[in-house]
Amino acid sequence: MDQLYIKIYKKLYDYYGPQNWWPADTPFEVIISAILVQNTNWSNVELSLKKLKSYLTPEKLERLTEEKLAQLIRSSGYYNVKAKRIKAFLSWFKTYDYQFSNVEKDHTDILRQELLNIHGIGQETADVILLYVFNLPVFIADSYARRLFKRIGMNVPSTYDGLRKRVEKIFPTESYLLNEYHALLVTHSKTHCKKKPICDQCPIRDICEQHLID
Repeated sequence: MDQLYIKIYKKLYDYYGPQNWWPADTPFEVIISAILVQNTNWSNVELSLKKLKSYLTPEKLERLTEEKLAQLIRSSGYYNVKAKRIKAFLSWFKTYDYQFSNVEKDHTDILRQELLNIHGIGQETADVILLYVFNLPVFIADSYARRLFKRIGMNVPSTYDGLRKRVEKIFPTESYLLNEYHALLVTHSKTHCKKKPICDQCPIRDICEQHLID
């Protein structure tokens, strides 16, 4: 089974090439966009980021009222909720003087729990931050990954952490591979492995149970 995870990665990488993720200009923008993308699509996030562009530092966002921030991110949906979440993250980050270098990252589990304790930061958002900001070897076990692995016919753990830990055992230290793996899974899920799959020219068609059933 472990070899199948590796085989999927290699096939997707050979087909799509490096993805150069996360799509953001700064580590701080990664975090803001990871909060904004909750329950919406990336095009809506891009609209919000354009309006936020002149405010995308912790200090400038802190000075904005929650109401003003909510209006700037309106296009991302649930804007009042997300404004509260951004403010909650800023409160945590301020304890480190808004410096990523001050954050203790030698113990991934401890840092992950700190992030999960922030209002509105769930497992997926926390793992995006750990992987794409702190370069820690974490697998983002999102709905795209789960759908693809299930379609292939793999025995996917029922919980988010179950799938995350299974893949992390295969790539225990290779954060750059997990970075690419997540990006490739998202790209493939938006290109071929959609809710209604497009199987023609799929690079993993030969190992997919869905295709064999069809």
